[in-house]
Amino acid sequence: MDALHPRLLVTRFADMFDFYQAVLPEMLGAKLRKGTSAGPYANWDVDDQAVLVLYDRATLAAVVGTGALPASAAPAQDHTMFVCRVDDVDAGAELCVRHGGTLVVAPTDRPDWGPTLRTAHLRDPEGNLIELQSY
Repeated sequence: MDALHPRLLVTRFADMFDFYQAVLPEMLGAKLRKGTSAGPYANWDVDDQAVLVLYDRATLAAVVGTGALPASAAPAQDHTMFVCRVDDVDAGAELCVRHGGTLVVAPTDRPDWGPTLRTAHLRDPEGNLIELQSY
């Protein structure tokens, strides 16, 4: 049983599915356990533990009764970030960009965060912030 895992609520389910299906297996060794690009749900596991779940935003809005509310607010600072520990930050960033991610901050050494920490920051096709890190 999964104790904790991120679940992204998405509006462009097929685009998001295609992006994560292209990058998670290579970057993290994650395997698709359930779902297709048709939605409304998909999840990827590493060693039988969920690492990411996508869920269609409109489907969940109908469940919790918020379907009449706007899907997004005015531009604001990020509220969440999907962090992935990878072997090679540069290769991971290139993989994400090749499959539709947008580079925000190029791979950078961060000795003030940790003596051997290297990070890159990207956005997935819906704009969710992703941090790739190695240390």
